[in-house]
Amino acid sequence: MSLVIDTLRTSPVTEELSEAEVEILAELFKVQDYKAGDIIVQPKDAQPDNLYILASGDIEVKLESGGEESTVHVLKPGDLAGMITFAGGAASQISATLYAIGPTKVLSMPRLKFESLLNSHPKLVYHVMRGIIRNMHGIVRRVNSESAELANYIYKTGGRY
Repeated sequence: MSLVIDTLRTSPVTEELSEAEVEILAELFKVQDYKAGDIIVQPKDAQPDNLYILASGDIEVKLESGGEESTVHVLKPGDLAGMITFAGGAASQISATLYAIGPTKVLSMPRLKFESLLNSHPKLVYHVMRGIIRNMHGIVRRVNSESAELANYIYKTGGRY
């Protein structure tokens, strides 16, 4: 349980939570171990609505395009995954496959378990969702910045390398 608590303490989802609320939330997570090359999440998963928090190791995020997979990002400890479907998006919105790069520990929480807190701890649920939104906003800002840099590079070079 200490790995779960320690990981949650550094996670953006618990920034607004008290220590007691972090402990309540920790009860909903399970730790999953992976070895290098293991698939953590893929588009055809049957239960895609879990929130994942990387506790240790690295995770490669790959997208398929034209029959080939390419790495678009590497997640580091504390990073979140599965936020869209966890927050209510459709399973069809899963487009990335997550691979463990080496020995990896991931915290996993099903949406249904989290939703069980709605009546008993609505403020906790609200604050966790705010943390997820802040995290998503940071990702959108990063992608927008990288997109602008790429467009600027292409414009300046006329598309030449």
